[in-house]
Amino acid sequence: MIGPLMIKPCFFILFLSMIASVSGTARSQAHVPTFQNPVLWEDLADLDILRVGDTFYYSASNMQYSPGAPILSSKDLVNWKYVGHSIPVLDFSPAYDLNGGNAYVKGSWASFLNYRKSNKTFYWGGCIENKKTHIYTATDVAGPWKKHAVLDQCYYDAGLLVDDDDTMYVAYGAKTLHVAQLSPDGTHEVKSQEVFTAPAGVDYIEGSRFYKINGNYYIFTTRPPNDEYVLKSTTGPFGPYTLQKLVVSAKSPIANGGGPHQGGIVQTQKGDWYYMAFVDAYPNGRVPVLAPLTWNADGWPSLNLVDNIWPQTVPYPLSPQGKVSHTGTDHFLGASLDPQWEWNHNPDNTKWSLHKGLKLETATVGNDIYAARNTLTHRILGPVSNATIELDLAHMKDGDRAGLALFRDSSAWIGVARDRGSLRVVMENNLTMDEHWKTTATGTEVASAPISTRKIWLRASADTMANFKSGPDRTGTFAYSLDGKTFQSLGTPFSFTKDWHFFMGYRYALFNYATQSLGGAVTVSSFTVAAP
Repeated sequence: MIGPLMIKPCFFILFLSMIASVSGTARSQAHVPTFQNPVLWEDLADLDILRVGDTFYYSASNMQYSPGAPILSSKDLVNWKYVGHSIPVLDFSPAYDLNGGNAYVKGSWASFLNYRKSNKTFYWGGCIENKKTHIYTATDVAGPWKKHAVLDQCYYDAGLLVDDDDTMYVAYGAKTLHVAQLSPDGTHEVKSQEVFTAPAGVDYIEGSRFYKINGNYYIFTTRPPNDEYVLKSTTGPFGPYTLQKLVVSAKSPIANGGGPHQGGIVQTQKGDWYYMAFVDAYPNGRVPVLAPLTWNADGWPSLNLVDNIWPQTVPYPLSPQGKVSHTGTDHFLGASLDPQWEWNHNPDNTKWSLHKGLKLETATVGNDIYAARNTLTHRILGPVSNATIELDLAHMKDGDRAGLALFRDSSAWIGVARDRGSLRVVMENNLTMDEHWKTTATGTEVASAPISTRKIWLRASADTMANFKSGPDRTGTFAYSLDGKTFQSLGTPFSFTKDWHFFMGYRYALFNYATQSLGGAVTVSSFTVAAP
């Protein structure tokens, strides 16, 4: 019999070893870094995602904003930074210059981005206005990008696969999906074949992403607005394909957001797979979320969601590679604009410049911000953020309007108006477009105050949290300061529109337009985004 004080040393050592092992495991688990979905609280829809070496790349839609097709990069799938655009200028028609019309909700929709190892080249392609497919190429995602080809075929919502033998295939279509084989130089189509039609109960699919994994061909496709399906072929890129669901109406990690869908998959250097989807979260737009993906023994992918709930807290796919902040101040000191900036339509490059700030000369005459050229935009950050600009007014002319807007198909702004030699700070709302993107209202002045200074700070705040909880409608508010420190509210709260039809989410927008004659200018000395 062994009493309480007669434990043999070997048992005691084993006991301590077990405790140490359990304790070490607990400490290891406790220190596994995690992140919170959404990955980015920004409007980055219709994403395509890939890895080249140790770097991940992300391509998104941006419709009429120029330059087009933004690209982000990351070393860990969580911290992303803007690095460039695949479309240097939207040269598809004069409407993209706001000449003889506009191109709202046109431009770059769901498109593909992939990398071809044989010539070390990135390929971006997208169907413009349901007409022709434009393909651009670059050896560096930061550019320069150049137009490679224009194909007469419309590859709607397309995904590009570069097969093991270097042949390029494109999966595309809506409801009925096709696969096209491109020529070796990627300048024309060799053949195209129908490969699948959505069955009853699914009815409609689009948003193709094309992969070859372990000898099988997969087309990931979405049934908007909340479902994702997968097609698999074991015999080749042209099928036949069978269908399984990947995720259907999963509970969003964003309260009251839509179900995650329409994205792409990517494998890390460690061999782990992840699915990046987006969530409809207006007025912010469509924001990306990430979840681990596994493969079943029968070759089908699975997300392994518990109770069909998309995870909110997820372990980092790789060791964090340094946090990338999307807040901070831009003093516009570089030779070019940072890639997070996009113009509303193509700018008139003779009417803006960078020198100790961003100089915006008036480029159009009229009273419609939706028709005004050289409006520069920046995505709002969700769920709560604000933007502040420092504005030099010394060279404004009578009739000029310059300031900071919360910009979408229903907009509001705070700015400075010069009339009869006098300046006043103004808040306007009721700037709207109809479903055909024609202006229906050019603004109503809600409040104003006279000023007699050449410099002013303007602030727009976007609180979209109310979009994701019960309570009052989501709102934007405006304020100004004459010293950059003490801010005075101006006007009334602005209710964001929640409609999806404009597709893009709200943006902060810097503008300067004339209502009488050209010749005036303002300088934006700084732009600061904060997320309180």
